[in-house]
Amino acid sequence: MSQDTTQGNEVDTNVEITPEMQAFYQRADAIIGIANSQLGPEAHSGQVGASLLYAAARYSASVASIGFVKGDDFAKEKDDIVEFYVKQYRQMLSDNLTDYAQNFDKYVQLNQDDKAAK
Repeated sequence: MSQDTTQGNEVDTNVEITPEMQAFYQRADAIIGIANSQLGPEAHSGQVGASLLYAAARYSASVASIGFVKGDDFAKEKDDIVEFYVKQYRQMLSDNLTDYAQNFDKYVQLNQDDKAAK
């Protein structure tokens, strides 16, 4: 697993990058930067990745709860909420794995350059 994942965001050149998309990628890169800053002798990429995944799940649960008045009503929607987030994550993970595979040599070189600079 890569320790520096901010070099991604390869986008089809036929797709216009809107200001909203740019802001989306900037937020994602900022979060990835925070995750990368956690790497070190006390935490390897697998541990940081697990914490990041937990944080995403915890934040998503909070976001999903917006608009509900009762916990019981929220609980009734749990399966649909899980299905929504799993579908979104599956697509994003698949897209990023494809991107990483297509740009593997470039990304591996960037990671090696980053390690050498440290």
